Amino acid sequence: MNIGWIGAGKMGLPMMASLTAAGHAVRVFEPAPAARLRAGEAGATIGQDPASVATHADAVVTSLPDDDTLLAVAPAMLAGAPAGMLYIDTSTVSPQASARVALAAEASGVRYLRAPVSGTPVQAQQRALTSIVSGPRDAFEAARPLISLWGANVCYVGAKEQARTMKLVLNLMVGATAAMMAEALALGSKGGIAWNDLLDVMASSALASPLVKVKASQLARRDFSPLFSCAQMAKDLRLILAAGGDAGVPLPLAALVSQLNAISLAHGHGDEDYIASVLTAELLAGTAPLLTEPTP
Repeated sequence: MNIGWIGAGKMGLPMMASLTAAGHAVRVFEPAPAARLRAGEAGATIGQDPASVATHADAVVTSLPDDDTLLAVAPAMLAGAPAGMLYIDTSTVSPQASARVALAAEASGVRYLRAPVSGTPVQAQQRALTSIVSGPRDAFEAARPLISLWGANVCYVGAKEQARTMKLVLNLMVGATAAMMAEALALGSKGGIAWNDLLDVMASSALASPLVKVKASQLARRDFSPLFSCAQMAKDLRLILAAGGDAGVPLPLAALVSQLNAISLAHGHGDEDYIASVLTAELLAGTAPLLTEPTP
């Protein structure tokens, strides 16, 4: 297939590479020079603007950072899109912004799928992402072989904006898990438990999940390099709280997680991984990191 791709960042690039590896012809638009170079090295050709990657494409995929970027890029891309083309957006954005894109796609005769992904850049490289998809069922069936290339777990959840809400549901759970781990680690450290003992028990207990295990491994090295940053988490928490307000659903836990994340931002951790919530909990608890056995 001829595929257009817009957005070759930390997630978009390995996802795009899964298509070139499968033999698809991919044309990429990416404004950042370094990312453009990496896309070319991964086998893509380079387009000059969003409309150019859509011309003659069977499908276009976008991987974008936020609502504003989607609302700028999608209409520009649709200006070059042939009728009947598949448009698959994998971004984490609000249902409201997505609904505006849906109207524009319908006016252009383009089949629009909301297909945000759950996972990390490492999982994207391993082709182990989970995709949550909503939109017309026939478009989903047509796009499923492509979407499955960046992860076999593909969940169809409805005909409209359900995938957007489902991604926010998952990210609320991710943010709450990080806050929970941070407070639990601060309590355990204050109680004299060695740092690695805390993490080992967490990762082998009944409470362990794939996320807890990944973050425990990261924290064992005190590694806060960003797989998903505190600043990105702040954006998603804003979307989550707005969605709750629109739906009339109180989200007091999400509000608290947002405030805890704001402390991390205020202390300069915006570009670090969201598990830097551990540093915030240590700050609030007045604890120093315990990497070895406590002194008797």
